Parts: sequence; structure tokens; C-alpha cells
Amino acid sequence: MNTLHLHTTEDDIRTAAQLLQQGRAVGIPTETVYGLAADARDPAAVASIFEAKGRPQDNPLIVHIASMEQLAPLVQEIPPLARKLAKAFWPGPLTMIFRRADTLPASVSAGLPTVAIRMPSHPVARKLILRSGCPLAAPSANTSGRPSPTTAGHVLDDLGGRIAAVVDAGPCSVGVESTVIDVTTQPVRLYRPGAVTVEMLETVAGPVEVSHAVTENLAPGEKALSPGMKYKHYAPRAAVVIIKGTPRAYVDFVNRHAGPGVTALCFEQDAPRLRVPTVCYGSRGNDLSQAQELFDALRELDRIDARTVYAACPHTAGVGLAVYNRLLRAAGFAVRTLPFVIGLTGPTGAGKGEVARRLAEQGCRHVDTDRLAHQATEPGSPCLQELAQAFSPQILRPDGSLDRAGLAERAFRTEEGRRTLNAIVHPYVTEQVQNILEQATEPFVVIDAPLLFEAQMHRICDVTVAVLADASERRRRIRERDHLAEEAAALRMQAQPDDEFYLQRADVVLRNDDTLDTLFARTDALLWKWQQEEEDE
Repeated sequence: MNTLHLHTTEDDIRTAAQLLQQGRAVGIPTETVYGLAADARDPAAVASIFEAKGRPQDNPLIVHIASMEQLAPLVQEIPPLARKLAKAFWPGPLTMIFRRADTLPASVSAGLPTVAIRMPSHPVARKLILRSGCPLAAPSANTSGRPSPTTAGHVLDDLGGRIAAVVDAGPCSVGVESTVIDVTTQPVRLYRPGAVTVEMLETVAGPVEVSHAVTENLAPGEKALSPGMKYKHYAPRAAVVIIKGTPRAYVDFVNRHAGPGVTALCFEQDAPRLRVPTVCYGSRGNDLSQAQELFDALRELDRIDARTVYAACPHTAGVGLAVYNRLLRAAGFAVRTLPFVIGLTGPTGAGKGEVARRLAEQGCRHVDTDRLAHQATEPGSPCLQELAQAFSPQILRPDGSLDRAGLAERAFRTEEGRRTLNAIVHPYVTEQVQNILEQATEPFVVIDAPLLFEAQMHRICDVTVAVLADASERRRRIRERDHLAEEAAALRMQAQPDDEFYLQRADVVLRNDDTLDTLFARTDALLWKWQQEEEDE
């Protein structure tokens, strides 16, 4: 079949309308995505849509109309709330589900007693509906399961030779399919998010119930009550995994997993910091740009032959919920959540351990780098072998274990020795920390590291916290805790950085000059703030 590539001239519009009247399938532009349109009243025409797309028969279609007069014959009733919603959002990217009238074949609705109907705002779509005199069944004009088309070129790539024509009106302005709601239920139920957001709907309809299928896969045997609820949609050939986490965590994760065929589906701000090929889909925080660019970006992944794709997760407010919904289905619901990483440090005696304990009590995973350093230097370990080469085999006991006092005597004798010690031990500890983060299931992880900055571990933290206290109070605590004389306690404090070191480097400073209850209250307030920021993200 030769697929005509039509444009928006009067002659081409007339040709497309005639094809629709003949029961042929035509790709048409809408403000959301390009649709594959045919006469919704003609069972054979409707069947041709399913055949051209390879669309499962149990996946309902959306019927497009150009006026309220066209709605009445297609539905059993128009609820008063539906009229209010139509007045607010039609023409536009909102689909409403009504009780289906017998004027429409059951195949339009995949056998359901309801039908999804919308009134597009795109002038060419409206003109074709009026010129053809047909209400048009029109799912997205792509091969079933592929990313939806936002240009006529996308339609020809997928369906060229399988449909009668496509009308080219340039790129779509919205970029994701319409919002789908059910107005036969109370409250109104959202089945597919789009450019008409939950927040916008609630200004007219009151509370809106969001179906679990917006962010979850349907259970086996569960019916799709709306287009876009069932099956894997919008998918490139590559395996896509959505990465939830802070921008820093996303970039670090992707860079650690760099390899052949690995590609980042990211925001514009991320690309310069990534060490893998990138395909951008809009700007972080700009959900409209994400919606406009998502499907083209998903198709670009196929053009560059990406094999494994790590996708930056959008926020889920406003149109962001629609973007997230499409990404979820493109990824087959494969989501990896990265923890929020808190780097905790401070000089001895300041109270870092108390803050770590409090955060652990509040559900944060506690990673003790001192313990990891001990594990890294167990008998026979590569780290211990490097230390023996650098500082003498005499630091090993007869049983092969580390003589820590002997190592300290050699390593801390000079500044060069201290640097050598850190250069050997820190990479092993950091690797262990990163392995723990890879496996962490807790939303918050605390890296408890006296040498957080010296080991460069602050680079893998979302926020760094230094616990500081008055010098005299620290000295008192050290003496009582470790049973040291005044002079010994002072010498231990002198071996550590001063407060200015931490003040210049840490994102947050916790003062521990008051009671323990006060310190805990400040710690709880910080954790609550981070939790709120994560939820907002």
C-alpha cells in the first residue's frame, strides 16, 4: 500500500476527508500526538486500526469529536459534571469515559459498556472531523508498544505502507497523550494522566481518584478500562530502567555503570557530567518540556542503538505525572530507587556518634567507615598487603593480622606517612561504601566518616553534616570517655582539623554545646527537612 504524505492544503484536507469517508485509516495531527483515525461507527474501519497498529483487541480506542452536538448520539447520557468539565477543558487534551450508545460498535471500546471520547483542539484534526462527517476513532499512530508519534515522520517510520495517508501539520505541541478520566463514577477517576492535570481537574470536579494503574502494572486478568492502562507502551528496543534519586546520585550511578551500549536518558542539566552517551528529554523541573521531548527521545534511543538505558526520574506533580506514567510503561515498570546519602563527620568528642545513633533510630542505615577500615585490613586482604609493602612487613603479627599500634607508629611519624596510609586505605573503604549504597533499600543512608573530606567521600553524599562543639567541652568528653589525662586529650584534639576546616566544607553544621535532647531535636529537624524535600522531588 502506498501511504500518501499529505499536508494542510485545502486539496490535501479534502483528500484525507474522502479517505476517512471510505472507511480508510489516516494518520492525523492532534495537539497531543499523531492519531491513527478511522470512522468510529464503521466496524471494518475500526478493525483496520487494530490491524495496522498490531494493537491487542482488548485495548480500547478513543473517539474524537469536534462539537458537543456530535457527543449526544454516541453516549447513553451526558452527566452534568461532564458538561462542566467539557466547558472548562474542551476542546483540549482531556478524554472522558461515558456509557456507550449502540451507535458505536463494541470493538471501539474493546467490548466494554463505556466509550472514551475527546474533543481535540488542533485545527486540522477538527477540520478533518467536520469535513469527513465522521466521529473518528484514533489511538496513537504508531506500531503498538512503540513510542507515540509526535511528527508525521514518526508515523511514516512505523506505519508507512500500512495506512492510506498521513496529514503532516508539523510537531505536536503537547507531546503526550490526553488525560483520561471516568465521569461515570463518583468521584471522578483518573486512568491516564496528561496535560490536563489532577490539580486542574480538581478545580472543577472536586477530589479526583487516581487509579492505581497510573503508577502500577495491571494485575493478571485485570481489565483495561481505558487506553494506555495495559501492556508495555512507548518502549524503545533497549532495556530501560528509571533511576529515582537526587541529580547527584543519578549522575554517579550512571557513571559507575558506564559500559558498551549504556546510554543516559537524562535532563539537559545532567548531560555535561555524564560519561556515557546521552539523550536529553527536556529540562529538570520543566515538565512541559519533558512531555514535548519524551517520545522523540525514546525514538532517538533506537536510532543510536542504545542497549541499556538509565532514565532520570521526573517529579510527579502537574504534567510530570504524565511523563512519569509514560516512562514507567516504556521501562516495563523497572525502577531503581537510590538512597539519599548523608555524610556525617566531625572532630572527636563533638558528638558525631550520638547523631549517627539518633539517625539510625529514625530508620536511616548507618555505615561506620571505621568498621569498614578494619574489614579492609583483615589478614590476607589486598589492602593489608599494600600496607605491608609501604610501611614494612613488621606491621604484621605472626598470625598475619595487622599490628595497628605498629602501623600507627610508622604512618603517623610524618605527614608523608599519613598521606600514604590514607592513599592506600581510603579507596578500599570508599569501594565498600559504594557497594553498600548499591544494595541499600533504605531511603536514607548515613556515612559515618571521621575523614569524610580527606577520603573524598563527600563526593558521593547528597549532603554533608559536621558535628562541632566547644573545645573545652570536647576535651572533657574525651577525658571521661577514654579515661585520658588532660594533656593526652589535648594532644588528640591537636591532631585533628580545627572547626574552620569543617565550616568551610560541610553543607550543614550541628552544634553540640547544649544537652543531648537539644542535639537530638536538631537532628530530627534536619531529617524531617530532607524527607520533605525528597517527597517534593
